[in-house]
Amino acid sequence: MMSVVDLAPVVPVVVIEDADDAVPLARALVAGGLPAIEVTLRTPAALEAIRAIAAEVPEAVVGAGTVVSAANVTGASAAGARFLVSPGWTESLLDAMRASGVPFLPGVSTTSEVVALLERGVPEMKFFPAEAAGGVAYLKSLSGPLPQARFCPTGGVTLASAPSYLALPNVGCVGGTWMLPKAALEAKDWGRVEALAREAAALG
Repeated sequence: MMSVVDLAPVVPVVVIEDADDAVPLARALVAGGLPAIEVTLRTPAALEAIRAIAAEVPEAVVGAGTVVSAANVTGASAAGARFLVSPGWTESLLDAMRASGVPFLPGVSTTSEVVALLERGVPEMKFFPAEAAGGVAYLKSLSGPLPQARFCPTGGVTLASAPSYLALPNVGCVGGTWMLPKAALEAKDWGRVEALAREAAALG
């Protein structure tokens, strides 16, 4: 199964209000060197956006974020999501994500959650909310006792802090929104998004 944390050093975390923006936004991110795109299921347009990107931007690897229920898993998979990301996990959510056959990153913020996932044969996970949950120092301290766990920290990660995360041996990628400034999205300034994506891709 595809490794989500090895797709790209930076995964843009996208909130799409208007599904018509999905394709040009995805094309800008891909052109900038960020092919793995997490579309969060926080808006009514999200599934339509995933469907459009999957159909029209084949060079993108589109995934679904904010997956918090079995219904989310089913809907995202049917829309064409190629990976799933959750902010946290429960046994039933983990079962649904595993049954989907789609690669997934369950969210963790404590050592016990990490150990519980490793027990269940899940070595790759999202660390969320990264900055609020202890940031680089926390993940660094986990690498000693739990070197087999690999993380995608998301939540408060910036262009300035991303390199510190990516330098850790247990971090495969980071998720962030800094390459998607609200003003650029509202203005549909895809050139600005592409330029910021290129800057982020250079971190890898």
